[in-house]
Amino acid sequence: MTTATTDWNRRLRGQLDFAWHGHVRPRLDGLTDEEYLWEPVPGMWNVRPRGTGTAPIQAGVGAMTIDFEVPEPDPAPVTTIAWRLGHVVVGVLAVRNAAHFGRDPVDYESFEYAATADEALAQLDAEYATWMDGVAALGEEGLARPVGESEGDHAEDPYLELVLHIHREVIHHLAEVCLLRDLYRARHTDGALR
Repeated sequence: MTTATTDWNRRLRGQLDFAWHGHVRPRLDGLTDEEYLWEPVPGMWNVRPRGTGTAPIQAGVGAMTIDFEVPEPDPAPVTTIAWRLGHVVVGVLAVRNAAHFGRDPVDYESFEYAATADEALAQLDAEYATWMDGVAALGEEGLARPVGESEGDHAEDPYLELVLHIHREVIHHLAEVCLLRDLYRARHTDGALR
């Protein structure tokens, strides 16, 4: 009897690629600046022009900052499409791309957040491509290696665990963005939800 070898790296990339190309990314096409920054409820965290934020922390360099508080309040404020895209771009992908796949170092404080939907989607596409190329470069053997000190308490976990975690995060948060787009589309012309 012959045992077939499973290409886990290809399957892991395929999991995210299927969600990305088949569901999530096409739903982000046509995102407007108004939707990107839309605040359907008071007190939302957003990406805002420097100096206009109301959260205890306004992180970032450049003209825009992202709202934060540490520790995060309970319950946490509802977040906008802009905030969620900023989180995926920076906190989920760019930080890991920097730690593991050669991207320039970055964190929430040092990132230049997008002022427009088109800029944010370009940032998202670039970080996604870097992540997918980095995971592919790990190969099969790389999935078993420990991720190292950049992952703190998870330093001894294999890359397989990190890849699964990042894929869950990307799918989860971008599904939230898609739901916000649905709510935006369903609102009355006066801005209120039906």
